[in-house]
Amino acid sequence: MVPVPRSPDAHVGAGPMSASTYTLLAAVFAACAVEMVEALTIVVAAGVTRGWRSALEGAGTAVVVLVVIVGAVGVPIVRYVPLAALRAVVGTLLLVMGESWLRKAVLRASGHKAAHDEDEIFAETCSELETGAPAPTRRDGVGFAVAFKGVFLEGTEVAIIVISLGGSQHRLGLAAAAAGAALVVVSVVGFVVARQLSEVPENLIKAGVGIMLTSLGMFWMGEGVGIRWPGGDLAIPVLVGLFVLFTLAAVAFMKSLAPAALTAGGEP
Repeated sequence: MVPVPRSPDAHVGAGPMSASTYTLLAAVFAACAVEMVEALTIVVAAGVTRGWRSALEGAGTAVVVLVVIVGAVGVPIVRYVPLAALRAVVGTLLLVMGESWLRKAVLRASGHKAAHDEDEIFAETCSELETGAPAPTRRDGVGFAVAFKGVFLEGTEVAIIVISLGGSQHRLGLAAAAAGAALVVVSVVGFVVARQLSEVPENLIKAGVGIMLTSLGMFWMGEGVGIRWPGGDLAIPVLVGLFVLFTLAAVAFMKSLAPAALTAGGEP
């Protein structure tokens, strides 16, 4: 029997999980959890002020739309786009996204940007929605629209993360599962406490996500253009460590500068 030649990328998505896969899972779960905390704050505010029925229907509809988008866009990308080209493009996208998260994390940690405050967002959303609130048992278009918009807008970034991270390793299903796990955890915790998740160290998580996205972005962009990293996937933890040191140094430097007077509740 003549052996069938295998594609150089045939191993991708199969076999034991590598360092890059574990980093992918951690990055997807953490990033999705952060976005879902912000979405849940809006959903709970809409439920408390406009009625839970409309808020949950709006949130559920947004989740369904996002799942369809991930399937419609992600599956063709994984199947038909060459892995090297995909990693080069995704790596560049992740570098840009990660740099944005890291920049904001450094500014917040050094006092140059207000911390993202879910308590304040919750209070402001409730105040805006309380006028003309219907009976709790009635459907309410405002509550539905606010919950849908909140979940869809935050979920769009989740979809981008799932498609880009999952597609770059041909592990779209694994990335979607990590996002699903984050959704379950955040939803259960959020509705058990029946309020916004202000106790979650969101700003710290955002810094960690920024470091992971930047590290994966640099690694995959390098692979996409033909760079062979020393140690293969083991280069990813090294990159993570280097960006941790860079972030700490940047925070220390920014703290040495006089920060502007800030109040809580800055933009995410």
